[in-house]
Amino acid sequence: MALVTGAVSIGVLLTGCTPSSGDNASQEAVTQDDIDTAMTTPTKLTFWTWVPDIENEVKLFEEKYPDIDVTVENVGQGLPHYQKLRSAIEAGEGAPDVTQIEYQYIPSFVLNDSLLDLTPYGADDLSGDYVDWAWNQVSPDDPVWAIPQDVGPMGNLYREDILASAGITEAPATWDDYAAAAKTVKDSTGSYISNLGATQAGQMIGFFWQAGVKPFAYDGKETVSVNVNSDEAKKVATYWTELIQQDLISTDVDFADQWYQGLASGKYAGWLTAAWGPIFLQGTAEGTTGLWRAAPLPQWNAGDNVSGNWGGSSDAVLASSENKIAAYELAKFINNDEESAMRLATEQFLFPPQVSVLEDPAFVDQESAFYGGQKVNSLFADISQTVDTDFQWLPYMDYVYSTYEDTIGTVITDKGDIAAALDTWQDQLVSYAEDQGFTVE
Repeated sequence: MALVTGAVSIGVLLTGCTPSSGDNASQEAVTQDDIDTAMTTPTKLTFWTWVPDIENEVKLFEEKYPDIDVTVENVGQGLPHYQKLRSAIEAGEGAPDVTQIEYQYIPSFVLNDSLLDLTPYGADDLSGDYVDWAWNQVSPDDPVWAIPQDVGPMGNLYREDILASAGITEAPATWDDYAAAAKTVKDSTGSYISNLGATQAGQMIGFFWQAGVKPFAYDGKETVSVNVNSDEAKKVATYWTELIQQDLISTDVDFADQWYQGLASGKYAGWLTAAWGPIFLQGTAEGTTGLWRAAPLPQWNAGDNVSGNWGGSSDAVLASSENKIAAYELAKFINNDEESAMRLATEQFLFPPQVSVLEDPAFVDQESAFYGGQKVNSLFADISQTVDTDFQWLPYMDYVYSTYEDTIGTVITDKGDIAAALDTWQDQLVSYAEDQGFTVE
């Protein structure tokens, strides 16, 4: 699971910081002899990651390559991780060889030429090993900037018992159905059908993603596109505004005490979340075991089958690494080796982007008592095939998230017009881009 936990500072203007024509551009393809030499030469690597117990997967790597010694460091998740990473890069010392990076922050590191293009090391050969849209997150163009580690295709977790007591026997198939169900559930049981986290940009952006909104684009150099107030985005915003103003959806800040209590107590009859949500919920609301079920997100058009993504991360190699081949092999092994990838999915419960894991009965056939014996992994594996491939990020997503809280988040809390707030957000994001020296299309 990877959640946005605050803003991180890019720390530099665009001017003088566009990608250079250094190692990334001139690197020739490494040979098998190069790899064999690198992996049999005593080498020390540093790996920054917040994944718990990832030392278990690293141990597998070290067993395969006994001459490589990997030091795993957790310098924090979210803001602390990125602050320390950027500081080390800017200082020119203390940076790791391999680092975990959430997908939305990859462009900000590409901006300053901080990441190693992994194409010469053979990374492009891995593209077919991952669901297409996840691979596009690390390689929107020719360069490959990281190896996908986990993803968050979105679905609907709901309390079957609460919906049933309101006379609803199936998960709502469309957003119109969902709105009608929200009223029925509230009138019949007093529960909210779900909660819209007032400051959770990741969830709203995931809803945009599902609706086909293209709010951001970046050419990898100096041109960006910002379109958070498109007609499609405003359709999504108006939908949620109406539910909030009718008091059919709560707007509690998520991942806080009141929200945790709401999940456990039945205040919320559901949670529109990502594939990392089922395990998280199971640990949060243990007393409701057997009462929950999982379903795809409601659709904007009956018969459609599309989803968005919320969260996920990758492992990237820094351009400053003195052991680039070994560093790449570590990033690849952690996320591409069959045993390592399966362990990430079944021991650390990271939802996998690897096709092999998504098709493995050992993963998809697991039955969950918390969800009434449902094969939740199988459901989300299917959902993962429905996420739109063409979704990009800006190279200043730190600013995007912080201004979301100040504009959209405030309006959600005040039960105001979210669609109108999108215009304010659009102006802020465009102005910031221009101030930083970007060309805005």
